[in-house]
Amino acid sequence: MLMRTDPFRELDRLAQHLMGPGTWSRPSAMPMDAYREGDQYVIAFDLPGIAPDALEIDVERNMLTVKAERRPLPRSENAQIELSERPLGAFSRQIVLADTLDTENIRADYQAGVLTLRIPIAERAKPRKVSVHNGEHPQLVS
Repeated sequence: MLMRTDPFRELDRLAQHLMGPGTWSRPSAMPMDAYREGDQYVIAFDLPGIAPDALEIDVERNMLTVKAERRPLPRSENAQIELSERPLGAFSRQIVLADTLDTENIRADYQAGVLTLRIPIAERAKPRKVSVHNGEHPQLVS
């Protein structure tokens, strides 16, 4: 079993709480999972409460940038806020992608507050057989 430890996670969480919501110049990080599934690489970001038009996904060379903004819900003028815990503001994450991924064919889906990016593994990175010639008869070597 693989366990990832991050001694600064609680410190980051406390700093984020004290510093307030993220802005476009100082965005907050968004939680994510990344894994390989068959011939594609999958990255899932938790972005509940964010409208699809507030998402921005860019790829430049092998740098993937995902930005999102959670805007306040419209309220009537006479609404009195009793409790407000949901973070508002800008969120951003940058990921360096391997050269073995096909960044021209990234598929993005947003459902139930989860943004899922599916990036195909490039053909040149897939395992293949190489034939070896020993003079007369070729042999396959894996």
